[in-house]
Amino acid sequence: MNSIKNVPARVLSRRGGHSLEAEREQFDKSQAVSISKAINAQEAPVKEKHARRIILGTHHEKGAFTFWSYAIGLPLPSSAILSWKFCHVLHKVLRDGHPNVLQDCQRYRSNIRETGDLWGHLHDRYGQLVSIYARLLLTKISFHVKHPEFPPGLEVTDELLEKTAGTDVNNIFQLTVELFDYLDWELKLSESVFRQLSAAVAVSQMSAVQCRLAPLIQVIQDCSHLYHYAVKLMFKLHSCLPADTLQGHRDRFHEQFRSLKNFFKRASDMLYFKRLIQIPRLPESPPNFLRASALAEHVKPVVVIPEEAPEDEEPETLIEISTAPAVEQPVTSDIFEQTFGPPNGIRDDRDAQIESLKKEVDTLRAEMERIKLEAQRYVTQLKAQVNSLEGEVEEQRKQKQKALVDNEQLRDELERLQRAKQDGDRSQRLYLEAERKASATELRYTKLKEKHSELVNTHAELLRKNADTAKQLTVTQQSQEEVARVKEQLAFQVEQVKRESEMKLEDQSLQLEQLRQELEARKDELSQVQQSLSHAKQAGSELGAQVEALQEEKELLRRSASEKECELLAAQGLLREQELQRSQEAERAAGEVRELHGRLLEKSNQEQRLQQKLLDDQFGILQEAVREAAAVVRDAVAKLDDPLHIRCTSSPDYLLSRVQAALESTSAVEKGHARYMATAADASGLVGALALFSHLTADTIVNGSATSRLAPPDHADRLMETCRDCGQQSLDYLGELTERQSLSRAELAGVRTALQGVLQLARELRPKSLDIKQEELGDMVEKEMASTSAAIEDAVRRIEEMMSQARNESSGVQLEVNERILNSCTDLMKAIRLLVMTSTSLQKEIVESGRGAATTQEFYAKNSRWTEGLISASKAVGWGATQLVEAADRVVLHTGKYEELIVCSHEIAASTAQLVAASKTPWTSRACPSSS
Repeated sequence: MNSIKNVPARVLSRRGGHSLEAEREQFDKSQAVSISKAINAQEAPVKEKHARRIILGTHHEKGAFTFWSYAIGLPLPSSAILSWKFCHVLHKVLRDGHPNVLQDCQRYRSNIRETGDLWGHLHDRYGQLVSIYARLLLTKISFHVKHPEFPPGLEVTDELLEKTAGTDVNNIFQLTVELFDYLDWELKLSESVFRQLSAAVAVSQMSAVQCRLAPLIQVIQDCSHLYHYAVKLMFKLHSCLPADTLQGHRDRFHEQFRSLKNFFKRASDMLYFKRLIQIPRLPESPPNFLRASALAEHVKPVVVIPEEAPEDEEPETLIEISTAPAVEQPVTSDIFEQTFGPPNGIRDDRDAQIESLKKEVDTLRAEMERIKLEAQRYVTQLKAQVNSLEGEVEEQRKQKQKALVDNEQLRDELERLQRAKQDGDRSQRLYLEAERKASATELRYTKLKEKHSELVNTHAELLRKNADTAKQLTVTQQSQEEVARVKEQLAFQVEQVKRESEMKLEDQSLQLEQLRQELEARKDELSQVQQSLSHAKQAGSELGAQVEALQEEKELLRRSASEKECELLAAQGLLREQELQRSQEAERAAGEVRELHGRLLEKSNQEQRLQQKLLDDQFGILQEAVREAAAVVRDAVAKLDDPLHIRCTSSPDYLLSRVQAALESTSAVEKGHARYMATAADASGLVGALALFSHLTADTIVNGSATSRLAPPDHADRLMETCRDCGQQSLDYLGELTERQSLSRAELAGVRTALQGVLQLARELRPKSLDIKQEELGDMVEKEMASTSAAIEDAVRRIEEMMSQARNESSGVQLEVNERILNSCTDLMKAIRLLVMTSTSLQKEIVESGRGAATTQEFYAKNSRWTEGLISASKAVGWGATQLVEAADRVVLHTGKYEELIVCSHEIAASTAQLVAASKTPWTSRACPSSS
């Protein structure tokens, strides 16, 4: 591993000179000191001044090249705390550093991913946090590289957000999903931190707790912006898409809202955050996206960072890491010091600690009062700003609503006036046309009446023109009837003018009927006149001139008839146009009906596709649940052969409870399976039942393997095989659920049979205290306690022998390390021996005070479960002492690892704690599984 001092400096092309080189060297040295002080293995939060210098360095060189050149040389795989603080500093650099930092971090994505994957595979409390933090940083880098409009600090205006989202609903949809993913990782990190700090409110001033809580300040800043942008985009989506389409988005947002609200509430209750950041409060309920006006009620959460208090300056020293062994030795030393304490066994003075804690409490109380006053002032200012902004928004909303209403009213009034104008113009044209035709017709009727009057006065003229006059009257009558029909049609189209025209036409019809009656009377008179024709022949010469005049009148009547025919043709043309218009309207209506039918068919097809998509989604969810369940069971089966799991033990009683719970979960799986086969659109019941079933089955397999370690060989082999068969049957059943063809044939009979086998073996392995005589049960307790004391004494003796051997065979650093190991083991064994002796004394006191008039054996027999707990815990302590000595021997002989020795020490400490707990009063104690 390269040392920090030997990392190459960034080439400064074309800027030679000793002053620039000296300045660059000073800058590199300052950055190295800040990085080494900010990122170290001490379980304490990163100091703000060191982080600030690193951030200023990125602005000085316009990038993060120097930061990464030193960061890649840090021994991140050796310490989870070191990796955790590295992720914290990188998060701050991304948020507050130079904009070019994002591109530099993009080139080192693989380093971040490798660190997260490494600690994700290790069962370490900080390791799990480092894995999640690395995934969050990778998501953050990817998002900001893809969307350069969003700076890593996530501070953009609403106008820029609208511009970035655009008008394409697909882009808005995708951007919303990416924001949800971003916010998920932020919340997952906060939940993981709080999960490890069950009593964080009470101990938030401890440095170890603050080390975990410090990165959540950046998480709070990110979450406030992401929540605001998500709300804006959700309202924009609901204005473009149907509500049913966005049901999944709303459910996901509501879940994130509850998690974020809980996160802000828990953080705001901690004293550590109260003096560093002002956390906003979210509304009681999430926004109602189905109501567009709810957007005006949304208030953007604002995070306020108070002015930072000056920190005590520390002397700057350059940490140099020259070679790999030089790095491993301090790390190894720190591990032993944290595990076994300092070499000389110095203990802090409790009185001094109490006094210092009292002073710190007073200081914190004064600081809290100051923070409360500042917070009240900030809250008053913010409330005033919020009230003024709400007033402005409400006024603008009212003006906008009023303008919309006025605009709609003006538009309706304009359309109404246009329609009235068109109707008036059309009525005026029809009225003028009808008036003109009525005047012409009336004029013609007047002329005809005058002509008939002349015929009445001239009997002689009628004698020669009888036939012609009858024909002319017939033609005139037909013309008049056609004109009447045309006028009736025109009167039907016009509403107001129609009545007047019809009245005139009725008068003219009456006049025509009178003329017809007069003509009939004249015909009778003509028949009488014909008798006197013989007498009127002499007047023929006089009537010749009158005949010529009648011929001229005949021509006039013929021309009038031709005009009537033209008018009739025009009326027929108008009728054809109306019929053509009605046919076009009918065709248009038929086309609309066909279009609506096509839309209905398309809607039906779309519903079918959505139904099929729902079925496929439910089946996909089921497959994900089945794969997850199979992975859980497969992991449990793998632990049967895992050498790290060999030291884990459990009791038959605990195994019995796990098997019974697993058998009960099979009924829920069968019910969920039957429900899914009946309704394939709902797989929620089967998914939930599979999750519970997989975890309970895996728990049964793991505890079965742990129970077999304390069982007789025959029962142990049978129990291991039965657990292995249970895992295989469960995997076979889950495999049948992955195929549609075999889904209906999946059965749990094999799994239930295997679980019942485990249940039977657990019952056989339960302690049978009733088969042991009373005097034997009491003797067994005394024998086990004596054997435990002997095992501890033997362990102390072997450790002393190993110490003598180490002094003879090693020297220097190796001798010092071995002596520290063996001294720590000796101290630990002495402490355990003292606890065992105390437990024995406590046990005797309990027996003497609780047995009354009964004997000791009767008391042990009466409290058999307490007695069994003592025996089990005593055996575990003796076995742990033997394992610790063997592990120490292997470490001293360089055939074992330090981690194995640490695990053994933890196990014997836990067993001793169980022994002490088992020595308590039997009326308040219950036997618990002796699992480590």
